[in-house]
Amino acid sequence: MTMPSKNDILGCILAGGLSRRMGGGDKALLELGGAPMLTRVIRRLEPQVSALVLNANGDADRFAVYGLPVIADTVGDFAGPLAGVLAGMRHALAMDEPISHVATAASDTPFFPLDLVERFAEMATTPDTIVLATSGGNRHPVFGLWPVALADDLEAWLKESDTFKVLAWVHRHRLAAVDFDLVRHGEQSFDPFFNANTPDDMIEAENFLREQQIS
Repeated sequence: MTMPSKNDILGCILAGGLSRRMGGGDKALLELGGAPMLTRVIRRLEPQVSALVLNANGDADRFAVYGLPVIADTVGDFAGPLAGVLAGMRHALAMDEPISHVATAASDTPFFPLDLVERFAEMATTPDTIVLATSGGNRHPVFGLWPVALADDLEAWLKESDTFKVLAWVHRHRLAAVDFDLVRHGEQSFDPFFNANTPDDMIEAENFLREQQIS
């Protein structure tokens, strides 16, 4: 099997979280360095994929400024990230262009690698391989490359399982991982998959953005 190319991959930004630790609302729309976090995520993921969609529930109009398709979860009452993965798969299967994989990224993680999808694709050595990101000894299951051929299996599992944990379903399938280096941040290292869950996290992200001069 040849590895999937950019043209085979739909990007899906997962913005369906409840943001409890940020006080509710859409934390993806909070400003970071003068731009919403979601804007920064779009800038990083869009060049890596053939097309881009946003997975979010509720009123889609709040994201209208981005001009992206907004797709809601198709199963459950907030069934977690896997419901967003499934929504991305179903959208990919309905597209006119042939799409074999969905690459997902979290809407609150504004510094993920610019070669994320390319490195994922290199590890997709079989049609059913799921690829996830790791860094600093941690796995990041919201950042993955998902074969759309697994859509029916995932939907059945979400409807029947008593857990929505990503890895519980992933471990039923062939899995590969890509390890990404930490970024030097002063005298410390900064995880490129740092996600902003709290107001303190936003302050840390602002400091990193300023010191690294990331656009």
